[in-house]
Amino acid sequence: VQLQASGGGLVQAGGSLRLSCVASGRNIFKINSMAWYRQAPGKERDLVAVITSDGRENYADSVKGRFTIFRDNAKNTVDLQMNSLKPEDTAVYFCKADVQPSRILKYSATYWGQGTQVTVSS
Repeated sequence: VQLQASGGGLVQAGGSLRLSCVASGRNIFKINSMAWYRQAPGKERDLVAVITSDGRENYADSVKGRFTIFRDNAKNTVDLQMNSLKPEDTAVYFCKADVQPSRILKYSATYWGQGTQVTVSS
């Protein structure tokens, strides 16, 4: 299973960006949760937003009301719409997926995308 993230870039404060991530591979029976994390220089990787297979969302307090997570179960994609961006949102953003590999195997394996840089200038 591979996750490919895209959509990062440089934007001015107050602007918007949309990140996209697609999961591909043979061993995907079901994707449970999909999420976006971010890691700023010298800091730990933190959860930004997560969405379950039935559409329940959860957000970090710092992005509530500004970011929205979407997923398309048919296409195995998860997007992050980021509005009203702030310089403190600058980080490398990673997508993550918890994948059940088959109908018989009931566990989920975690996969990460390669990261996409988001830079917000003041």
